[in-house]
Amino acid sequence: MFDRPLPNRMQYISLDPIILALGDKSEKAIHEPGSLDAEEEKDEIKNRKRTKDLVEKLKFHTVVEHPPSPKERALQRIVNQINCSFELQKLLQKNISLVGRRSRRSLSVSERVVESATTMRDFVLMAIWQSVTVYIYPILRKAFIIGLVGHRIVAEALLLVLEWRAKPDYAALKDISATAQQVEIRLQQFCYFPFQIIIGFALGSYIIDNSVWVAECIDITLGSYTITALGSIVVWLKDQPAGLKLNNELAAFLGDLFLWVIDHWSNCIEALRPILPQLIWFIGFSSFAGASMPIALFSDLLSILTLHIYSFYIASARIFNWQYDILLSLFQLFRGKKYNVLRKRIDSCDYDLDQLLLGTILFTLLFFLLPTVVVFYLTFACTRMAIISLKAVLDTLLACLNHFPLFALMLRIKDSQRLPGGIRFELRDTQQLPNLPAGSAAPPPTSYIYFKSVPLTFRAMFHQYFQLGHRIRKHYVSPRVLLCLATGRFVPPIHRKNLYSLQYSMLPARRQGIMDMWIALTEPTTPKQMPYFDLKMNGKRLNGNGRRH
Repeated sequence: MFDRPLPNRMQYISLDPIILALGDKSEKAIHEPGSLDAEEEKDEIKNRKRTKDLVEKLKFHTVVEHPPSPKERALQRIVNQINCSFELQKLLQKNISLVGRRSRRSLSVSERVVESATTMRDFVLMAIWQSVTVYIYPILRKAFIIGLVGHRIVAEALLLVLEWRAKPDYAALKDISATAQQVEIRLQQFCYFPFQIIIGFALGSYIIDNSVWVAECIDITLGSYTITALGSIVVWLKDQPAGLKLNNELAAFLGDLFLWVIDHWSNCIEALRPILPQLIWFIGFSSFAGASMPIALFSDLLSILTLHIYSFYIASARIFNWQYDILLSLFQLFRGKKYNVLRKRIDSCDYDLDQLLLGTILFTLLFFLLPTVVVFYLTFACTRMAIISLKAVLDTLLACLNHFPLFALMLRIKDSQRLPGGIRFELRDTQQLPNLPAGSAAPPPTSYIYFKSVPLTFRAMFHQYFQLGHRIRKHYVSPRVLLCLATGRFVPPIHRKNLYSLQYSMLPARRQGIMDMWIALTEPTTPKQMPYFDLKMNGKRLNGNGRRH
């Protein structure tokens, strides 16, 4: 027993779950050697190789499965026949009237007049259709092809600009800017979006209508948190914060330096304030290309307006890292040891008295200056982590908008048979005939096996999102990141190649070229010859229209 799938409703049965994303595509590594992302990528490749080797070894210790039986091998063919059963039923119903059909009588005069009028109408319609297909359609087709190829050339040129790298190991423009990343994704999708367009129209209309109010909110928020509040924190750090005894001269020097940069940055923001409503209006206008475009522009705008915090973090982290490395080297000097750079190990070393004395003085000086540097570094590191977290939220929202399985989710709720996730056999209850006549023997009970299509699970539909969450957690919440923060090493945001692999999983690994597109559009298509079957009924041959010759 089975429920016949309806092909006109795009229902079918499949042994394997439907794949919403394309296969894995190998991508060239673009991380800098020795960076955090490069080390994570090496560890991931190493773990994959180790897992693959363990699986290969495990195969030698598993029980050998029995070879598939003929019924198991025929299961795929049976599934294909079940998928074709609806068309087969329609074909049989279309030709069932030909079975045992009697010969027709000769037509009367009125029937011949009707047949002639019908033939004349068909002739006129055929002439009109032929004139359209011979003269009008080729012109429209050529114009459409030329326009499509022109758009394709412009898109290819923009893609080359977005993917250009000064050197093979350098980052491209799409890897730096979220806006460039969104433009590149849109162009790739064009080379090959109703949900995003609908949300984009609503969001764009709201931003355009309230551009002045949105600009004022952004101005007040950024001015309060990135200039006023940050300046107050720096002033507080200059004067024994939380009762800590800091070096007054170093704290005053660092505080005055940061306050001077904040003051000049506020002047730059003041010059930008008059054109901020027009900039917000442009961001709202860009949402007509999809809801992800204004979010990407806001992400880049946030990076630009918080550039001074990024520079503070880089400067304080570099100073703290240098001081930390020098203190470690001087500590090894006290132990009579030295770090061997070539062999990457700690070896014994004999130092003179003047070297030990100078090392002791420098160690004491740097050790007492360390708390002053640490408080400034922790302040800007926490601020930088907050900005990175906000950008990670925006980038995650971009990934969700670009790859949200809305169509698959609607199909799963509306008609789950259009998203098969496998098959299942169910043993139904024994069927018995009710109201049996008196004295008649009851038939033996009959059991039925129900052949059921299992819909795709929600976890499989959102599998890419689980991978994205795992990558974000692995990048930001890991011992390596905590070690980088503790030692003053730079903690970069998650690379866009890892973050946007969710979008690129829906795009082909290799983009078709312009010439391939031109050849595919202009080459003449030869109709495929249908297989010929010599079918006869009552001694006469049948054609494909259900008529006899």
